Amino acid sequence: MEHHRLFSLLSLLLLLLVVDARFNPLLRLPSDGENQSGGTNWAILIAGSKGYGNYRHQADVCHAYQVLKSGGLKDENIIVFMYDDIAYNPINPRQGVIVNHPQGKNVYDGVPKDYVGADVHANNFIGVFLGDKSRVRGGSGRVVTSEPEDHIFIFYSDHGGPGVLSMPQTPHLFADDFIRVLKQKHDLGSYKSMVIYIEACESGSIFEGLLPENINIFATTAANSVESSWSTYCPGFSPGVPLAYRTCLGDLYSVSWLEDSEIHDLTQDTLNEQYERVKIRTSDQGTYRHGSHVMRYGDLCLGEEKASIYIGSYLANKNSTFIEDKFLSSSLGIVNQRDADLVYYWHKFHGSPDGSSEKLIAEQELHEFMSHRMHVDKSINHIGKLLIGSENDAKVLNEARLKGIPLVDDWACLKSLVRTFETYCGSLSTYGLKHMRFFANICNVGTKVETMAKVSAEACNQFPSNIWSSLQGGFSA
Repeated sequence: MEHHRLFSLLSLLLLLLVVDARFNPLLRLPSDGENQSGGTNWAILIAGSKGYGNYRHQADVCHAYQVLKSGGLKDENIIVFMYDDIAYNPINPRQGVIVNHPQGKNVYDGVPKDYVGADVHANNFIGVFLGDKSRVRGGSGRVVTSEPEDHIFIFYSDHGGPGVLSMPQTPHLFADDFIRVLKQKHDLGSYKSMVIYIEACESGSIFEGLLPENINIFATTAANSVESSWSTYCPGFSPGVPLAYRTCLGDLYSVSWLEDSEIHDLTQDTLNEQYERVKIRTSDQGTYRHGSHVMRYGDLCLGEEKASIYIGSYLANKNSTFIEDKFLSSSLGIVNQRDADLVYYWHKFHGSPDGSSEKLIAEQELHEFMSHRMHVDKSINHIGKLLIGSENDAKVLNEARLKGIPLVDDWACLKSLVRTFETYCGSLSTYGLKHMRFFANICNVGTKVETMAKVSAEACNQFPSNIWSSLQGGFSA
């Protein structure tokens, strides 16, 4: 009788724990990490930049980790790429803390350090994604060992350009290589469906005319193929951002989907519903006075699946009623992604004590950065004139192709011309990636490497001796 009573009490206690685990976001059962549709949820989070001025990209990725973890994904299935030079950077006013919102919590807390520093590069990402440990060098060695019924989520945040995503260690990740790897993963039969969110300038060009509709991948991008994405929560532009940060805390598209995920029941909302909300916020309420065109590509039928299948959902939001008017409208104080670096260097200079060595160094860094930008733009314009004959006619080299047509016909040509330019004119850097369409178009009209070498040598008899133009870090392609 006593044994029966004890068994009944234990059964009741277990039942209460199960109920509590379902409704308390701080308590989960081991099975909660499994997707209701079957299979395992995998995620790869990539911050493709380095340097304190790019604070926002690592903040986006750390925030994404917190959203996925709170949504039910397991640490063992989340793989993080980040340079990890922000949290304890001497410039950071809150040592050991990274925030993605002016009043936000510490999103750095508990983030796995799978691939950091020099281990954050395209080849390691490809190896991790394909589950090919033999290709991976350094880091935790963890890879995506997904199976046919599994779901994969990829989030990338950084600089980009037409047909390219930046990495802190060159060469960068070009669209043709990315699409080839996606197709290879599909051929391996090692996933059921996949969702990709990309924060980068001209990020639509990564998929435009390239991503097949029949390999079970749904992708959204911060911008279309011809425009910049935008940074947000920037000191001096956004209310409530302390000037001590000196740099933007987030990116508009990224914080839009992340903050949206924190307040909606994603077990009820589809990917398309989240896409529409993010699209409205990223476009300044559909006016496009500021912001960019959020796009979607691939298998659009997947957009009707619940968002929780890929990014989980906060249990606290279960069955909650949400009033759209309360959602953060457009974020105040957004800055063009490519000008966010200027925000950082300006605040670093302006915030340094007058007459100090820190002020002199900051002034030199600002001058060198501006000199590099002007050098890249001037060199590209000069080469265009040499190839076409006049500055006015050379404008055609920056024109976009028709919608649905890939950026370039011959990707090997594009990469060769980029390396040739950098040999004579110095590194493009992340700023110069905006000129990738120029290189694509001169490939499309049949320009040879020899011709490019000749005009580059004429246009650039020398290039600035600073970290931005230096080739010490290697070629972009």
